[in-house]
Amino acid sequence: MKLHDDLHNYYEKIVLENIEERGLDHKYDEDVMADLCCTALNRLPARYIRFDVDMEFYLPTDERTEMEARVKEAVDYALSQISKKKQFQP
Repeated sequence: MKLHDDLHNYYEKIVLENIEERGLDHKYDEDVMADLCCTALNRLPARYIRFDVDMEFYLPTDERTEMEARVKEAVDYALSQISKKKQFQP
């Protein structure tokens, strides 16, 4: 069985939006960005959907605000972990 190609975790979109808003995608290379995204997403619950438009239309504003706050915390944590990792590299 194959999952449908349109299924994805909605938090992925919000994490990427947060990263772009902060300009982190211009500050770090692809390897660091991959680590950043994985670390942040692993701190968030999964919220699988088929179509972004459905989520954006039906998601209450207060829930979206809460999701964005969780994403900010997760990205902040990921940044702190990446900076620790860089400190210990020779």
